Amino acid sequence: MARPVSLDRAVNRLKLTQLRLLIAVGKHRAILHAAQELNISQPAATKMIKDVEADFDVRLFDRTNRGAIPTAHGRALIRHAQLIFAQLGNAAQEMKDLTDGATGRVVIGTLVAGSARLVPHAIGRVLAERPNVTIKVVEGTNEILMPRLRTGEIDMVVGRLPTHRHRRDLHQLALGEEKIHLLVGRAHPLAQRAGLSFDDLRPFGWILPPSETTLRRQIDEAFVEHDQYQPPVIVESVNYLTNRALLGQGKLIGLAPRQGVLLDIGTAMLVPLDFELPFGSGPIGATHRGADQLSPAAKVFLQALVDEAAA
Repeated sequence: MARPVSLDRAVNRLKLTQLRLLIAVGKHRAILHAAQELNISQPAATKMIKDVEADFDVRLFDRTNRGAIPTAHGRALIRHAQLIFAQLGNAAQEMKDLTDGATGRVVIGTLVAGSARLVPHAIGRVLAERPNVTIKVVEGTNEILMPRLRTGEIDMVVGRLPTHRHRRDLHQLALGEEKIHLLVGRAHPLAQRAGLSFDDLRPFGWILPPSETTLRRQIDEAFVEHDQYQPPVIVESVNYLTNRALLGQGKLIGLAPRQGVLLDIGTAMLVPLDFELPFGSGPIGATHRGADQLSPAAKVFLQALVDEAAA
């Protein structure tokens, strides 16, 4: 079904400068600051916004005492504008890679569950077949990585799949199941004890993921179910090297995916506690914007993830 002529005209009249301005206003919540960022006058910026609003016959920003607040239409156009610039940046980088003799580029966001085995082994598979592919790995939580995935800065996120949040407009590919362990350092008083109960854990501090993560919500619910338990000490961290060093001091309890700690368990640097969590098993896999949004290099990497998971 053909789009209305007016909409075609609006799209054809749209300029990259206008899109940059919309993104800047959305960021600063002020037309003046956005105009300064783009080195244009405020009246010129205001006219550019009014032109876009007139072309699409919508209001993009509400002028309030809190500044210029994007409307639903404004947020939608800003989101797509960010994706357009991310794709243009990817295209420019890919052309540079081709000029430099590379054969593509892929940006991978990795969570703890994917960073220890799945992602590095998949990278090994890709580079064995295509040594000129450029691979960039970005670490973080879903709250950090998923917005960057939506705007096109990242091609896919690998790790524990979100079960509720961060699923809108995204595609998930499950690659297996992952189990969460409770861990301590080998010098911890509970390291060699069998048949632990929750009461045995109460005196010790915990290393926990940030409060906005699914795993944190699960452990907080478990604490509530055990008489509103509050750990005496809480360290919030998802950096594995930091967590491993803290656990090595022998005073804290931590949580980590099984695949991420197998090596340290094997060397007895870390010890899994003999305590069964009431949660913690969940799917791991890759989240992306859809097969049609993946570059050739990203498609190759996704297949490498599938092959590695099967192996």
